[in-house]
Amino acid sequence: MTVTIVTDSSARLPAPIRERYRIEQVPMHVLTADQDLLEDVDDIGPDIFNDPQTTTSGVSPADLEAAYEKAVDLSDGDGVIAVHLSRRFSGTWGSARLAAEKFQGRIRVVDSRTVGLGVGFAAIAAAQTAETGADMDRAYEAAIRVGSTTECLLCVQQLENLRSSGRIGATTRLFASALAIKPILRVVDGTLALKEKQRTMSKAIAKMIDTAVDVAERRPITLGVQHCDAPELAEQIIDSLQSKLTITSLVQSDLGPVLSRHVGSGAVGIAVTTSLDHIDVD
Repeated sequence: MTVTIVTDSSARLPAPIRERYRIEQVPMHVLTADQDLLEDVDDIGPDIFNDPQTTTSGVSPADLEAAYEKAVDLSDGDGVIAVHLSRRFSGTWGSARLAAEKFQGRIRVVDSRTVGLGVGFAAIAAAQTAETGADMDRAYEAAIRVGSTTECLLCVQQLENLRSSGRIGATTRLFASALAIKPILRVVDGTLALKEKQRTMSKAIAKMIDTAVDVAERRPITLGVQHCDAPELAEQIIDSLQSKLTITSLVQSDLGPVLSRHVGSGAVGIAVTTSLDHIDVD
């Protein structure tokens, strides 16, 4: 067998990619009314995206321990790389470290320092490296490299969701409201930072596209495009980038209930990396 990869549902990898690369996924939680719902397992409607009474929760140590035990068995002794979203976004990484301690060095936990498809790309990097016969150390290093070098950008319609969940500060929210701006957010050192501000969503998206072109520097890229209840807008972004860049692989996904609760309806994001091999999905 080969090193097995585990990630959490914030990675937003479509099922065919997870199946192709043998990536095990652990669901995060959506807490609404008296229900504890599992992302990508339970039916969770879009009504929760802007519901202030709905909260989210990371993966518990018990859930991770069960997933890691399965992955260790699948690896047949080669070990497990667990790639999770930034520790600054969620307690999942801390839970992962606790769960991994019980497996006596057979699991290495990666703080991807990113979120969404940035996490997914790091998990794919580990899986692609493992497929070459590489050991845990090399697969771990591949995940760290891609997680830290993937450019992740996000445009949101409003900042209230992020402010209420503590993902941005009140100063940023008030500044945005006063100027009626549409912000472009960037993942920096494992957290969200305001990159630019524009007066309209169309201008913000145009700037986000320009940034992706700058990051590529004429090199072939792997592109991820995500959205919260805005599929047409996501398609427009893909069309624009396909005309400007050499895209070797395209991954398109919704942001999922957990991330959508934090960014709100209408949000769109992109992830760009030049460090992945072609994503081979039949």
